[in-house]
Order: sequence, then structure tokens, then C-alpha cells
Amino acid sequence: MIVMKEGATPDQIRAVVNRVESVGARAHLSEGEIHTVVGAIGDREQVANLDLEGSPGVDHLVPITRPYKLASMQFRHERRTVIDIDGRKIGGNHFATIAGPCTVESRDQLLDAAHTVKEAGAQLLRGGAYKPRTSPYSFQGLGEDGLRLLAEAKEVTGMPIVTELMDVRDLDAVLEVADVIQLGARNMQNYTLLTEVGRAGRPVLLKRGLSATLDELLMSAEYILKEGNTDVMLCERGIRTFETGYRFTLDLMAVPVLKELTHLPIIVDPSHAAGRRDLVPALSMAAAAAGADGVVVEVHPDPEKAICDGPQQLRSEDFASYLRQMEQVAEIAGKELASRV
Repeated sequence: MIVMKEGATPDQIRAVVNRVESVGARAHLSEGEIHTVVGAIGDREQVANLDLEGSPGVDHLVPITRPYKLASMQFRHERRTVIDIDGRKIGGNHFATIAGPCTVESRDQLLDAAHTVKEAGAQLLRGGAYKPRTSPYSFQGLGEDGLRLLAEAKEVTGMPIVTELMDVRDLDAVLEVADVIQLGARNMQNYTLLTEVGRAGRPVLLKRGLSATLDELLMSAEYILKEGNTDVMLCERGIRTFETGYRFTLDLMAVPVLKELTHLPIIVDPSHAAGRRDLVPALSMAAAAAGADGVVVEVHPDPEKAICDGPQQLRSEDFASYLRQMEQVAEIAGKELASRV
């Protein structure tokens, strides 16, 4: 990491970039209010031989020891990434709520949930058009019909859309609707998909794999970041342990640890971790208290009739009071609540 001096000229920055590229490495610019940082990404020996110490405009060099470079807190020079999604900010001091049904089932179901979460104060609308299921015989989502319904919900409510992408062949169709592309736990290490989403340039919500370490999660984020897409959110959604009393074990310790390791926003998914709606409020407040930058939570107008994951989805009529409780904890934790646009 080459940290440029305050007031370094464009020519000096360009000279450093040219030097990095001349040895076969890639240059990644991060422009702050005071300093510009040039990340040199490539073979260790190539980068070690850059010989840029003392070059015009160069303040100092910082070796990044982590295997993930662009995701490392070192690379951002202690500055946290804040993602702006149509006026809704996530990361830094900002807290946001992403809410909506697990899967798009019908027009009435989706619009009912969309109006509920918007009126309560959620910032983004989630809903699955494509659903990864353990059984091949389970409901797999409405596909393109689901995307059309999400587009309608966005037009009606004005809420940005978060929806999952499972297959690179559906990328173009998802990009027409999604303001944020969700990559699920089962695709966290689908490196081809990660690379293509990185090239697409759309904000990404990357979920931690069921048995993935934090380093593995950050390396997956690196696949997206290295393609030039800097708008990546990491999502803790519960990991598989020996415990059978609930669906997954929500690793809340991951939130403060990831805050030490990376500048990327950290989102928590209490719905998938718990598998039970009665546990979702407590887990959400715990996530906010731990310093999370937001939650992604499932809401359904009639969860008893939901096609999938009904037991973990909050009832629409309970969502507003749930959100008020969680926001109070987030404010106590020092977060600024995203504006209700």
C-alpha cells in the first residue's frame, strides 16, 4: 500500500500507478479527503521490488500482511466504507434495515409486505425471486416473474431492492431490478459468480457460508473487490455447529472481530440464524448492540401460509414495534439511523 502525501499532484499519483503496472502488478486507487492510497496488487516479489520509497509525492509504504488486501482495514487507512444506495447509507456510523419476505410468492403478498416495511421505516426491500433450496423438489422461486413483481414493488414504494443471484446466467435479468445483489451462503465460494458480480459494479450483500471462517469470508469479498466493485457488505447469517436447539448459531462475535479486520459494512441476518420468529427481536437487538451496520430480516403478511421459511418470518403487524426497539439499541450503540426516504 503506497500512501501519497497530502497535496500529491495527479502527475505524481499517475507516476506511481505507472510504476506499479510496469512490474506486472495492478494498481488500485483509494482517494480520501486528505490522502490518496495506491494499492499494489500482484506477485509478492514483483511488489517488493517497486522501490517507491522516497519517490515524489510518496509519504510512506505499508505492507499488508493479510491474504485479503482490498478488504483489509489497512488498505483503507482506517477509513470505513459507507455505501450509498439511492440516499440510504450503510456503514460507518450509519445503520440500515433491509426487510421483506423470504421469497416472492404473489403480487398481493409482496406489495403488502413492501408497504408494511416502508411505512414502518425500513430502508431497503428484500425478496427472493430465485431460491436455493436443500431439496430439489422444494419451491425454487418465481424466477423472472418474481423479478417483475419486485420491479413493480420498487416503482410503487420507491424502495431499493435487494434480491439473490444464484446463477451467472441470470445476472442481466437481476441487474435490471436489483439495487443490491445478494450472494447467499451456498454461493460464498462460487468464485466465478463472485468475479462476474464484481465486474457488474452493483452493490453486493455477501453472506457468510454455513461453515466458513472469517478469513474465508473476507477472501470471497476480495474476489468482488479486485474487479473494481468497492460496494460490498458482509453478512453474518449463522454458522453450523453441534447445537440443534435452533437452526444455526448466530456468531455475534464476528461483528466486532470483522470491524477490526475490515472496513466493509457488517450486516446481520437474525431470521436465518434463528429459524424462529420469537428469537428474531432479541438477536436483532444484540446485533445492533454489537456494532452491526444493519440487519436483513424477513417479514410476511401471513407467515403461516408462506411457501418457505414461514416460522422465521415476522408478522407484518409486529414489524413496526420490532423496528422501534432495534433502532433504540442501535442509537445507544452510537449509530445514526438511515433517513426514512
